Amino acid sequence: MSEFAKGNIINNLIRLAPLIILFIAVLNESDLNYLEIFSLNFPFILIFYWSLRKTELLGYGFIFLAGLINDVVTGFPIGISSFNYLMICGFAAYLRTITLRPSMVKDWFFFLFTILVVNSLSYSTLNVFFSIDLNYKNLFFNIFFTFIFYIIFANLFLIYQNKYLRESND
Repeated sequence: MSEFAKGNIINNLIRLAPLIILFIAVLNESDLNYLEIFSLNFPFILIFYWSLRKTELLGYGFIFLAGLINDVVTGFPIGISSFNYLMICGFAAYLRTITLRPSMVKDWFFFLFTILVVNSLSYSTLNVFFSIDLNYKNLFFNIFFTFIFYIIFANLFLIYQNKYLRESND
């Protein structure tokens, strides 16, 4: 009986891995900017991919909560990251609705459009309403590396999805 319970817990943890990784990513700050020039917004990649491919893994409530946690950790006004994350979900839902034949490359370029719009609105809001000064060089590098790394992480997520999240037709 304990082996069954152990297997069930492990299967649930494997199934919830994207959600767990999202909360770890927002608790570790939004950007992976440990070097001066390299900056990556991993939650954008994670949210866009899983909102596009398997919407039931990351619920909108969890994404909103992750945004609130990110705002607390990074010191942004409460709700900015939640708004950004939900906008990314909206763009992913739109792409999922209009797509007849999914393509990783098309998703990749639509992701570029998405992060350009989301970051533009976010940083305009921060600058106009909250008078937060922005470093546009860091913003450019963040968008560039987030865009470049999307294709890498999307392929890793696809491998994970094919290996662990296959639906059985019992």
